[in-house]
Amino acid sequence: MVTKNQIKLVVSLKQKKYRSQHGLFVVEGEKTVNELLQWGLKPFKLFVDDSLNAEGFKGYELVSKTLLKQMSSLTNPSGVLGVFFMPEAKKNEDSDWMVALDAVRDPGNLGTIIRLCDWFGVKQLICSEDTVDCYNPKVLQATMGSIARVNIIYTNLEAYLKNTTVSVYGAFMDGEPVYDQKLPSNGILVMGNEANGISKEVSALITERISIPQFGEITTESLNVATATAILLNEVRR
Repeated sequence: MVTKNQIKLVVSLKQKKYRSQHGLFVVEGEKTVNELLQWGLKPFKLFVDDSLNAEGFKGYELVSKTLLKQMSSLTNPSGVLGVFFMPEAKKNEDSDWMVALDAVRDPGNLGTIIRLCDWFGVKQLICSEDTVDCYNPKVLQATMGSIARVNIIYTNLEAYLKNTTVSVYGAFMDGEPVYDQKLPSNGILVMGNEANGISKEVSALITERISIPQFGEITTESLNVATATAILLNEVRR
């Protein structure tokens, strides 16, 4: 039976400070929850709507639709909710490409970028301390389970880049066209804030400024950061 304290704990995990305090985060949806289990993330508690066919749900606690809605961040809960322990960040490997984010604030953008890293086989995502929390419920929804396969660290991005031994590529509107670049087998791709791009402090540490050429006649302000990341990672792998 689910206790009031358990419900209170799950609800509190909607806020970053409580996720950090308890080292726990919430994921919703049968596919995503089972994917995290499959990839070895450690569950704290698993809940399933008791009106669903419970066969095949091993280790889940049955709860009423009303209780699940209390715990859920969704307007229409999916019926499956998992509370997981945050995985420990793995040792950084710089033998391949990495992505670094400088103050990316939109949860949907971060979630999509995590999914892109997974798609393109980028195992390491480095986030500035002011980038949105990767365990934000909206981020987790957008990752579609990819969070289990990408190692994410939050750190002082300037200090990190100062100490790296690999080439640092940054996305800028006035950079050299990426299609003209001979990209190395490893490096760091830095993507900036949605409104302001890469900060001056981080820009000073970029060794190669690259851009995505525009072919349309009408000038748009810029590409969405997640869209730009997809195009640049495609070039990295191509």
